[in-house]
Amino acid sequence: MFTGIVEELGIIRKLHVSGHSGSIEIEAHKVLRNTNVGDSIAVNGICLTVTALGKDFFTADIMAETVRRSSLKNATSGDFVNLERAMAADGRFGGHIVSGHVDGTGTILSMKREENAVWVTISAAPSIMKFIVEKGSVCLDGISLTVAAVGESDFKVSVIPHTGEETTLLKKKSGNTINIENDIIGKYVDRLLNFKDSSPSEGGGITTVSYTHLTLPTNSLV
Repeated sequence: MFTGIVEELGIIRKLHVSGHSGSIEIEAHKVLRNTNVGDSIAVNGICLTVTALGKDFFTADIMAETVRRSSLKNATSGDFVNLERAMAADGRFGGHIVSGHVDGTGTILSMKREENAVWVTISAAPSIMKFIVEKGSVCLDGISLTVAAVGESDFKVSVIPHTGEETTLLKKKSGNTINIENDIIGKYVDRLLNFKDSSPSEGGGITTVSYTHLTLPTNSLV
């Protein structure tokens, strides 16, 4: 699990994709501390498993589902990426619950400065927009952000200077693709509310419970 608080910017050294899968090598420093092969690192919000470590880099495998769902299909060597190690059990919960499982991508429509902040407008598919809530949380390229406004097919976030300096977000331009992970709590609630269990209950039928009035003694305390 991650929290969407980017620890450092890495640089893609090598990206090998054959068909829809491959491997990636990323230059990094801070996220390598206390990291072992098999650990997870979020790369632009994508949870990847470390397969090899060097003094200033790590490598990870990329499966077809990752390429289909994320912006990695458009990545090239030399690109900066947001990096975050998996949250330690005794760590601070600085952002929100981020699984590193990207739901899809959006497109940056515009960037407009308002005093010290920058408003970023992003369009997304209906399957993503249904979970975007004003003042709720969203993860963009691994960055935990608060949704400031919601439209029918787009939403806005307001980026403070520190976030702009420490992440890749304000290095992007209109038309660029960005990874989006919706709030996991909202997805679970939606699944539970809309799930239809067609399996028969024990005994072959539907069990119903009826309630009758319960008469308590007059001296009982309720």
